[in-house]
Amino acid sequence: MSHEPGSADIRTVDAIANGYVEDLAAANPLLATYAGIAGHDDQVTDFSPAGFEARAHLARSTIDRLRDAEPVDEREQVAKQAMLERLEIDVERHTAGTESRLNVAESPMQDLRQVFDLMPTDGDDAWRNIAARLFQVPDALDGYRATLEASAAQGIVAPRRQVLGCARECRSWTSAAGVDFFTRLAGRCDAADDIRSTVEEGAAAARDAYSRFGHYLADELAPRAGSRDAAGRDIYTLESRFFVGSAIDLEETYRWGWEELARIESEMEQTAARIAPGGTIDDAVTALDADPERVIEGKERFRDWMQRLADKAVGDLADTHFDIPAPVRRIECRIAPTSDGGIYYTGPSEDFSRPGRMWWAVPEGVDVFSTWREVTTVYHEGVPGHHLQVAQTEYRSELLNRWQRLLCWVSGHGEGWALYAERLMDDLGYLDDPGDRLGMLDGQALRAVRVIIDIGMHLELEIPPDNPYGFSPGLRWTSELGWEFLSAHTRMGEEMRRHELDRYLGWPGQAPSYKVGERIWLAARDDARTRAGDAFDLKAFHRAALDLGSLGLDPLREALARL
Repeated sequence: MSHEPGSADIRTVDAIANGYVEDLAAANPLLATYAGIAGHDDQVTDFSPAGFEARAHLARSTIDRLRDAEPVDEREQVAKQAMLERLEIDVERHTAGTESRLNVAESPMQDLRQVFDLMPTDGDDAWRNIAARLFQVPDALDGYRATLEASAAQGIVAPRRQVLGCARECRSWTSAAGVDFFTRLAGRCDAADDIRSTVEEGAAAARDAYSRFGHYLADELAPRAGSRDAAGRDIYTLESRFFVGSAIDLEETYRWGWEELARIESEMEQTAARIAPGGTIDDAVTALDADPERVIEGKERFRDWMQRLADKAVGDLADTHFDIPAPVRRIECRIAPTSDGGIYYTGPSEDFSRPGRMWWAVPEGVDVFSTWREVTTVYHEGVPGHHLQVAQTEYRSELLNRWQRLLCWVSGHGEGWALYAERLMDDLGYLDDPGDRLGMLDGQALRAVRVIIDIGMHLELEIPPDNPYGFSPGLRWTSELGWEFLSAHTRMGEEMRRHELDRYLGWPGQAPSYKVGERIWLAARDDARTRAGDAFDLKAFHRAALDLGSLGLDPLREALARL
């Protein structure tokens, strides 16, 4: 059936969505680059109060148009529900002042620095764009400073832990080992001499701007910041809805987190017994870390190992367990240009000229890697995890409008799917090796710990008197107790644990979205299996679910129930 303009069933919802993409890309050029939308790489986003308000106004006017739009079919109905849910929560966060809040994980300060990782570097035009954007970094940071000052005037300042953590990040980007990020970026320029000179000048301007911004955070904003890390119930409830796309019962989820951690650690004990008979989980970990077959030295060799495993997963799963379009079968594994810590995924550009990428921001000084810990990470970030979900969504232009394909991201949906994908690979036999399976379970335990301490610390809940570990029964959660519990139930190095805890405290509601999302994905699959009985087809379920695109978990449940 034709859906061209002028046909009897004009797709009004899609038209509104596609127009919003164009308008938002112009209003938020950094987001355009992240989404792979061409034409904005020489511009930066306005992070001043006026810039944030302009984007909120755009969201409000789009909401009004969407509410009046009549979907022509089920596909547009899903798109309308998904878009309303996202834009409405965006406006609520803007009104509450959380949209621009500073934190060590994701805020305008990080967005502005990290966008340079994704910009094309082939050819003179690409380097002209980089130079133009570098020269605009000072104005962008000045605008964000104005926003932080306006919030501070209203009594809204991020906790001191976050302000000082961001100041440290600024220092690491501008003076790491004597060669800062921006100098290294300029050093990669292979364009004509005049362009290279301009890039170097822009890099110096950007470096100096970040250095000044770091001093502002440490010297001027931090003294006005409070020491209390907890977000409180009102902010936490709002942020949880943003990250999950559903108003979950926080107390019930907190209790479930304790049960889930106990269940996972029981599985870990059983798996550890296959590695170190008669020993503990820690004994099994020691044995795995001492196994030379499971250790790789050197960042580049580790990156190559990740690439081989990612490529093998794509080759094995394509046309068997998943329908993977040809452009989606390409993924790149990269070492990130900074040492901030963590692993993350960035999606392809709209035309797939920039592939989906898995990044590892290796902490400073780390040069030895245990593969048993990271097999499941490759599946989480690659296929069948984020890469399959995100890149396939971008590819489905015949099913999804541009907003659904390029701009809609719900952490509970996306991270929930990636965690579900890890378990799925276990079900499919890819984690039969007990070491690799223990690595998956260790990651699952971390996500359950996040549910407990993120909700517990931000709502300052009571630690259950009858908790299975006898841990501080009856006390109220604090960041110190969060650190103690995280250290007791995870097996990361101290630097990574510090980074994790700071991230939770500055990003309320995000950390539990992984496990909460997985819980809803598993429930949706069980519901579909019950409805279909013997006719249930897992591959068909995955295809239909992923073809809905990213959406909040409430719209997801409603859409899956109608399949």
